[in-house]
Amino acid sequence: MQIQGHSAIVTGGGSGMGAATARMLAGCGARVALLDVNRGAAATVAQEIGGIAIGCDVSDAGSVESALAEARAQHGAARIAVNCAGVATAGRIVGRDGPLDLAAFKRVIDVNLVGTFNVLRLAAFGMSALDPLEGGERGVIVNTASVAAFEGQIGQAAYAASKGGVVSLALPAAREFARFGVRVMTIAPGLIATPMLLGMPQEVQDSLSASVPFPNRLGDPSEYALLVRHIVENAMLNGEVIRLDGAIRMQPR
Repeated sequence: MQIQGHSAIVTGGGSGMGAATARMLAGCGARVALLDVNRGAAATVAQEIGGIAIGCDVSDAGSVESALAEARAQHGAARIAVNCAGVATAGRIVGRDGPLDLAAFKRVIDVNLVGTFNVLRLAAFGMSALDPLEGGERGVIVNTASVAAFEGQIGQAAYAASKGGVVSLALPAAREFARFGVRVMTIAPGLIATPMLLGMPQEVQDSLSASVPFPNRLGDPSEYALLVRHIVENAMLNGEVIRLDGAIRMQPR
């Protein structure tokens, strides 16, 4: 599916991989709605690219329903949806102060997994009612997992579990939506230079960069966006998870 002329929604569009994806889509001629719990951050990017910013908590059903309705009213029904919203809360299952707080675990699951599913279900519902394009395609949804889904480190139990759920969601969703011509793909990034990583001390960033076999550096959010572009444009990509990680395999700690 070509990007130009279509409407797109990007969650987590105010920063990092979401912002890079929004810029790429707008640069390819899409009408982009940026959904983010931090509406101010999304508005800054939206103003830059000529998109719209909508405050949205992806873990809340009503919030996403309202956000998609607003995006549809301004841009028309979306044929492209990219899920980049996420949180990372570190904590051992059993630490020095006792077991991990259950509310902290649930919050990560709610945002990363339930939030992804929430946007997926509503975006796919909207796409399923659209007229098919050439080849029968109606839309494409790209979800974001992580290499932690496969090699979760100590202290990443909640994050790894949430991203493992996102990985497992790709194939059954793609199979279910095949009759509508809606594709579902998942990207599992490795170490990407997002605000979360760039906020770490320089020595930590250097250590993380050194752990990537090649290229021997942190990934750039624009490289994530470039992969999103290829997924959208390549109709044979469906129901799969692509690692974007420079061949890294995470160690236990």
